[in-house]
Amino acid sequence: MSKSIATFTLSSGTKIPWLAWGNGSGDAHKTAIESGRIAIAAGIRHIDTAQNYGNEEATGEVVKTSSLKKDDIFVTTKLSGRTNDKKLQGTAEYINPLNEVRTVIKGSIEKLGFVPDLFLIHNPHVVPRADLKATWGIFEDMKAAGELKDIGVSNFRPQDLEIILEGARYKPVVNQFEYHPYVLAHLKPVLEIGKKHGILTEAFGPLTPLLRHPTGGPLKPVLTRIAQCVSSSNPDLPVKVDEVTVLLLWTRATGAVAVTASGNPGRIQGLADIAHLPGDLLTAEEVEEISRVGQTVHFRYYAEHMSTDFPAPDLPDGTN
Repeated sequence: MSKSIATFTLSSGTKIPWLAWGNGSGDAHKTAIESGRIAIAAGIRHIDTAQNYGNEEATGEVVKTSSLKKDDIFVTTKLSGRTNDKKLQGTAEYINPLNEVRTVIKGSIEKLGFVPDLFLIHNPHVVPRADLKATWGIFEDMKAAGELKDIGVSNFRPQDLEIILEGARYKPVVNQFEYHPYVLAHLKPVLEIGKKHGILTEAFGPLTPLLRHPTGGPLKPVLTRIAQCVSSSNPDLPVKVDEVTVLLLWTRATGAVAVTASGNPGRIQGLADIAHLPGDLLTAEEVEEISRVGQTVHFRYYAEHMSTDFPAPDLPDGTN
């Protein structure tokens, strides 16, 4: 199978592979070098890391020791809090003082050994609220000076986006947040702002309805039926089409980059195989059905950022 992976085009003109392997959780976090090498060897061409993952040096090692050129591997990292202890979020120990932001960004570049293709603000709480606009200004200054490439944000709610978009010299090229059918109703304002300003959605936790929802909810039988239909209609596919495949293909079909983590070699190979599938395996009707059923439920797994001062819809969680 070809190692070429379909891409989305950012507002800057940069091409970004539609599926990324992340090293921020689970076994992927514990085995960032070994699993990262497996991901690249399997054909994945996008690695997603962050300061708080503690894996930037490991990510740099994966890229440096690969047989590929750096330009063939897209790397994302993020400006995180000063500690990965979630209990300290919002405290002085967690928040980056404005006068340290540039130094912290340069520290990531040093650990990686190269300028990442995409640098994000991990969430709007990693700097003082009053300094959020100025922090984005530092990102803009460094991009203008050629010290950074593309810049974006993560876990930004509508009110956060409004702060940095006002008078922005560079708009964020992406907003990365938990994205799957069960948060669509809640995310509608975020997605509308993104569409208006050309901000691409990056989905972390895209498999949450299957991997983290207690029952799978009303979407599970829909995904099963669609997987069976795609399999029967495409008997020569080199990949077994299952519910995971369908959910990732839905993510791609809705115009979002899928970021997912695994430290299991077999699953990493499976993700790489999915990454190389054609983009037209789902019909427009199937994509619409997944979205419609998903919006009857609100179930968010990573609640610490997007749920504060951004009310969730009055919907069941789908566990009954």
